[in-house]
Amino acid sequence: MYIRKMKKILLLENIHTVAQKIFENEKFQVQLEKKAFSPSDLALAIDFDYLGIRSKTHVDEAFFHKSSGLKALGAYCIGTNQVALKASEMAGVPVFNAPYSNTRSVAELILGEVIALSRGLVDRVMKAHRGDWDKSADGSNEVRGKTLGIVGYGHIGSQVSILAESLGLKVIFYDVIKKLPLGNAESKEGLSALLADADFVTIHVPETEQTKNLFSKNEFKKMKPGSFLLNASRGTVVVIDDLVTALKEKHLAGCAVDVFPEEPASNKDRFVSPLQGLPNVILTPHIGGSTAEAQLAIAHEVTESLLHFEKTGCTLGAVNFPQVNLPVPSEKNILRVMNVHRNEPGVLGEINSVVSKFGANIVAQALSTSEQVGYLIMDLQKAQQSEIVPSIAQLPRSIKTYSNIF
Repeated sequence: MYIRKMKKILLLENIHTVAQKIFENEKFQVQLEKKAFSPSDLALAIDFDYLGIRSKTHVDEAFFHKSSGLKALGAYCIGTNQVALKASEMAGVPVFNAPYSNTRSVAELILGEVIALSRGLVDRVMKAHRGDWDKSADGSNEVRGKTLGIVGYGHIGSQVSILAESLGLKVIFYDVIKKLPLGNAESKEGLSALLADADFVTIHVPETEQTKNLFSKNEFKKMKPGSFLLNASRGTVVVIDDLVTALKEKHLAGCAVDVFPEEPASNKDRFVSPLQGLPNVILTPHIGGSTAEAQLAIAHEVTESLLHFEKTGCTLGAVNFPQVNLPVPSEKNILRVMNVHRNEPGVLGEINSVVSKFGANIVAQALSTSEQVGYLIMDLQKAQQSEIVPSIAQLPRSIKTYSNIF
């Protein structure tokens, strides 16, 4: 078993307390905060070995320049657009997220909203609360037999597809990457073809330069009259003012939006949107993955990735880093060295020269590279940690070097 050393981790944004318990059981010193941190707040928290965030804390390039001791970052959510990934890679900091844990929660919300929009439930609920009795079938329809168009057929989009078919919906989808259809889902060659056929359009894409403002007035015009839009992906994907226009002109019959270009930093701040007050519009405060089950699963998934990295150096699943995993050695008294370096010719030879200089024996090693960096895990026999590790760390192209003893 590797030798445990007290490590410090900062967990922000009310990450599930099970993460704190797991880290404390592994002898970590844990600081748990309910709020998101601003860049100035983070500047005061650069002495932590690990950092855990959710979607509201933005970790910029400047932070990685200052936090030289940070070993890894855990994004306790799906998206990682809030992290300067290139800067974190060059700083030798792998970023782990939870791409699978809340897919069911988001998918269930989308299907619930499809039914709610089709029945005009939000408006009828509000009327009933006000004492108005609006018993009518006008504008109320079953979803069976209608067509659901899914933009982005990844983990969440494909889960939505499966659930939608069980409700009797016909499913079509569009993705920039060729994907295998599940069930009876049909792939569309382009976004325009999907928009022309779908009664409901639900968006499940990451935030990239290509997806920014993906839905604006041109896309809304291509949607079927009387159709509905649902967005639980990223707020920058939809031009809200154009969506408002499409709703006011009654080209769209309603929408459900869970993510916004600008969102309050905390529950104490006021939320303002041009969509407020419009009929048959469901507005939710970025809660697609906010179920007890999802948050518990995310806490386990990301925490386990961080601990696996701490113990063995494994970077499998990191979104920004070379993927390396070396099995735990079967022998005792093995020194494991983890080295991040600039991806340039000759680095491995320099490291092996250091090992040879101190008379150590290489039991196993694994190396993988990206365009910017190389990541090496190496197990050594008869190695003096106090000699070899500093010598490798001081090589001119080394970025970060760690070690464990098994």
